Amino acid sequence: MNSLLGNKRDSKLSHDITLIGIMSVLAACGLIYEYLLSHYAGRVIGAVDSAIYSMIGIMIVSMGIGAFAAKLIKDPFTGFTVLELLIGFFGATSILIVAGIISLSYSLPQQLQEIYGLHSSITTDGGIIQLLQSFVYYTPFICGFFLGVMIGMEIPLIARIREVIYERHLTHNTGTIYGADYIGAGVGAAIWVIFCLKQPIIVSAVGTASVNIFIGFIFLFRYQKYLNRPKLLFLAHVGLTALLITIGFFSTTITEGMGSSFFKDKVVYTKITPYQHLTLTERKVGKGIQPITSLYINGRLQFSSNDEIIYHNYLTHPALLSSARQDNVLVIGGGDGMAVREILKWNPNSVTLVDLDPLMLELFSGKDQNAPKEVNDILLKLNESAFLDPRVKTVAADAFLEVEKMISNQQLFDTIIVDLPDPSHPDLNKLYSNYFYMRLKELINGDGAIAIQSTSPYHAKKAFISIGRTLADAGFITEQYHANVPTFGEWGWTIGTVHGSDARTRINNINKLPIDNTWISIEQIKTAFTFSQDFYNLAKDVRVNELGSHTLYRYHHNAWSLQNGAFLID
Repeated sequence: MNSLLGNKRDSKLSHDITLIGIMSVLAACGLIYEYLLSHYAGRVIGAVDSAIYSMIGIMIVSMGIGAFAAKLIKDPFTGFTVLELLIGFFGATSILIVAGIISLSYSLPQQLQEIYGLHSSITTDGGIIQLLQSFVYYTPFICGFFLGVMIGMEIPLIARIREVIYERHLTHNTGTIYGADYIGAGVGAAIWVIFCLKQPIIVSAVGTASVNIFIGFIFLFRYQKYLNRPKLLFLAHVGLTALLITIGFFSTTITEGMGSSFFKDKVVYTKITPYQHLTLTERKVGKGIQPITSLYINGRLQFSSNDEIIYHNYLTHPALLSSARQDNVLVIGGGDGMAVREILKWNPNSVTLVDLDPLMLELFSGKDQNAPKEVNDILLKLNESAFLDPRVKTVAADAFLEVEKMISNQQLFDTIIVDLPDPSHPDLNKLYSNYFYMRLKELINGDGAIAIQSTSPYHAKKAFISIGRTLADAGFITEQYHANVPTFGEWGWTIGTVHGSDARTRINNINKLPIDNTWISIEQIKTAFTFSQDFYNLAKDVRVNELGSHTLYRYHHNAWSLQNGAFLID
């Protein structure tokens, strides 16, 4: 009798190990799906923090709805098996669905023009096309909602299955299941950070879906006697496994093909790094004329070869001109090497560049073995092989942390150039903060200068002024200047000195550039500091971007996302 009771306890314990283990693994998968869709929604919409928080909120609510809806499933065993099939299918294909709809919304107007032989000046982006393009922004959230509903059904079904196995109500059933769920979610978060972020997003989606199918197979074999039509369910799992293998095998080709449709120019190379999605395009403009090469990061234009030299001239030369010496220069960002190219014209002893993404540095050093030779040749020509110069040291690191190391090592620089993307992501906000500028001040010689990329003074006026006020708050003597970069429109920079005269005064005392440069003159630089008489009228109402405040991010987001970059007269 005791032996029989022991066998029953062992049998139930083995069921518990299986079911609790399944719940933990599924919780990890559920969290990864949540992060996947949040991450992708941020790329599609652009307002990263809003997209991520909205997605998480929507999926939590939908999981609650799914928990309520689970009571409608009469057979928990068969229902759970079918549910894992659906989650596996939808989890693997949701990114492709969103990408496909986005691709269609961008490519359809061009296809209609070609079908009806319309001139390029006649646009076909109104009516239903405009509605489709508006719908694009909601598709990640719609997918997140349906996936959340299905994930929310898992806990109630596992709880019911345990009670069927035990043949009684379990007092601590809920606590046991939720304990496994929370621990599994924590493991899922670690897997996301350690592994998934380093993979193309579709690979992570297919990998996670494969785990769902694997769990489905385990459940099938363990509880097939409880299932309706187990052979049919087994065949469905085999079919979905074949689909996942196919998607996984062709995932890069599929996503690159869809991604290429976002760009009017020909995509010549694309690379997904752990930090960003790099896309290089080429536009042929006429016989005997050099094609225009453009770089996009996460779908946003970073430079065009036809006018990047204007931007990089204004970024670098005013600060170098304002510095007493140009022997040692620090560049924050600027992973394309264009800023370093301009700095090398001053014949410095050393240039140190800190950029977060080692794969971008590799690409613009001509060392990316996956890039076609002609792409490497184009990029090396653009930056004049700046990263291959023995005076140049590149550091792949978070600038926020690397600056602290430099301060500890008592390093000093004559000029600092900050060439970061616009503060369109909360993570970038800290690198535009008064605290970070205070730390950079510790690295500048007393007679040196700093220049900062500062977005558009007209399309994002408050963001531009905030950068100037923030640098001043950090203790710099601050001026701002602007110029027209045709690809981007009117663009602005902030320049600061530590002691003595401001940069504008220093430049006004110089009559000629000390280097040969046909793209910018001392007269152009001097006039760049002139703004309209009332430009700074609202400056007193613009706040300093303190560390953790996200003030600048909100100014930038309001200007570009809510106001569509409209030039508003204050």
